[in-house]
Amino acid sequence: MREIEIHDYARQLLEAHGPKAIAEAAQNAIELESKGELELAKTWRHIEDAMKLMRGPHQS
Repeated sequence: MREIEIHDYARQLLEAHGPKAIAEAAQNAIELESKGELELAKTWRHIEDAMKLMRGPHQS
């Protein structure tokens, strides 16, 4: 996936699922890693990172 596609997909996931989308992306990556699907897992990690950037820093 190209960078712009990853960010578009990440934005859509955040809009559809809210903050839990980040946890879902992480879970997808974990499941794929356990199955040996390392390239797909890497893509999900990238999507997860993009969503974290979009969400912004935690506020205390």
